[in-house]
Amino acid sequence: MIKPLAVTLGEPAGIGPDITIAMWLRRGELRLPPFYLLGDRDCIARRACALGVDLPIADVGVEEAISAFPNALPVVATGNLATADPGKPDATSAAAAVGAIRQAVSDVGAGRASAVVTNPIAKSVLYQAGFAHPGHTEFLAELARGDGAAPQPVMMLWCPSLAVVPVTIHVSLRDAIATLTTELIVSTARIVVKDLQSRLGVAAPRLAIAGLNPHAGEDGSLGTEDRSVVAPAVEILRRDGIDARGPLPADTMFHAAARKTYDCAICMYHDQALIPIKTIAFDEGVNVTLGLPFIRTSPDHGTAFDIAGTGRADPSSLIAALRLAARMTAAQPA
Repeated sequence: MIKPLAVTLGEPAGIGPDITIAMWLRRGELRLPPFYLLGDRDCIARRACALGVDLPIADVGVEEAISAFPNALPVVATGNLATADPGKPDATSAAAAVGAIRQAVSDVGAGRASAVVTNPIAKSVLYQAGFAHPGHTEFLAELARGDGAAPQPVMMLWCPSLAVVPVTIHVSLRDAIATLTTELIVSTARIVVKDLQSRLGVAAPRLAIAGLNPHAGEDGSLGTEDRSVVAPAVEILRRDGIDARGPLPADTMFHAAARKTYDCAICMYHDQALIPIKTIAFDEGVNVTLGLPFIRTSPDHGTAFDIAGTGRADPSSLIAALRLAARMTAAQPA
């Protein structure tokens, strides 16, 4: 049975509504899989008006989304109003964004939807409303907790020519170095291998493990962490039967020839991973959360308040996120 993809509203004042509308308008041309938007119908209607788009909207339940999709953008209400104008978050923004995420996870968990595709959120807006998580990734892990411990979420940035994973994510560089451990590298890499196999169809994933320091520490003369923390992790992974190489100098890992030698680069901190992929595929990169009991993808960009409602937002990354979510769903064992 085909199930639709659940797309969240994201920050209502950002470009999430714009790129979702633009994506639906290209559904036939691009042969996109069916999806529905979780959010406030009136918010979408106002944004379509601001964009000068004649947008048919279908107020539906999830079970009606697929039949409605060819002729109208299916919108499933979450019960949260979103009254913000483009570029101007208001008091309804946080609840609207969080409510859509919660409902999307619930829909997938209940078998109504096949995967979660999230539009960008504004963390500063959520923090002001008391949001207790560093970002989407950590919040999704909490929602996946169930009756046990929250799973370890792993953030992968993906494009057709590169996949990267930062071991430490939304922390300062100082804290990233302090919290980096052999155990964290190993657990992260194991999750990457498992999901590459089960959700992306990579039978024997090849991992390139970046060093932390310049030149991977230069035998300890530029820092000892690569010998004491990273190298032992690589050895453990190899004993597990995982094809892992490293620690490798990060400055030579991302040119075209090097990228052909591995399926995913495991990086030690946020910017070490995100700078190369955003340089290579700024408009088409996808953020994928691994290690969860459901599939979640997202465009690899922010809310872009400055262009919200102008018609200048590029939907390419959201389209890539939708397609990758559909691909990952199809790759899962029956």
